Amino acid sequence: MRAVLPRRFEAVGEALASGSRSLDVYDVVGRRLAEDGASLDEVLDALRQTTQAVLAADPAYDAVRAISIAWSEGTLAYLHQLSCEDPLTGLASLAHVRSRIAELYRAAARSGADVTQSHALVVFDIPETIESLAAPDAGFSRTLRLARVGQSAGTVFNGAGTIGRLGARRVVAVVERDPNLGRRVALVRTLLASADFPTRAWIEGLPGSDEVAALLLDELAR
Repeated sequence: MRAVLPRRFEAVGEALASGSRSLDVYDVVGRRLAEDGASLDEVLDALRQTTQAVLAADPAYDAVRAISIAWSEGTLAYLHQLSCEDPLTGLASLAHVRSRIAELYRAAARSGADVTQSHALVVFDIPETIESLAAPDAGFSRTLRLARVGQSAGTVFNGAGTIGRLGARRVVAVVERDPNLGRRVALVRTLLASADFPTRAWIEGLPGSDEVAALLLDELAR
């Protein structure tokens, strides 16, 4: 059976044959195919071939949705790696934020400085309600809010740090630690609250190594 399945879909075939209802396998396959450069049509055709071969039926809606979302996110992640700027919000991409933090650790290693004391992350989180998620323009509205948060953070920090996008509803600023950092974060909160953009914000300390900092960013981006 594995021999007749489309490339990358062996795990999907095994999941279908075992009766598993987990959607994790579709997430993995969708992202890998996006990295391979496969189009969405090719992905969905291969999914249908797989379910027809194993179950003699068309794929379930949940499977189509899961693999489509994974492919879309994988494609977007690839595009972000090509550019230092998120094309939708004007914020720095996650890859650029990672690169900026890596530069800080390299510079600290040369000078003997301590990144944990010289810099920090300021994270802005936009909470979502059931009503906002159900709105027809939920995705567009979220993008506008992210752009507004980034603009307000840029105004307060005035070019003193890198401001980027973390996932679907978070913005991060890589800033220098100084006595006014707490006041600046509070000022961004005030600006956003006055514009009816309720936003959580907190200061996240940087860890002792670049490797752990990369893991922290990944966690914050989920």
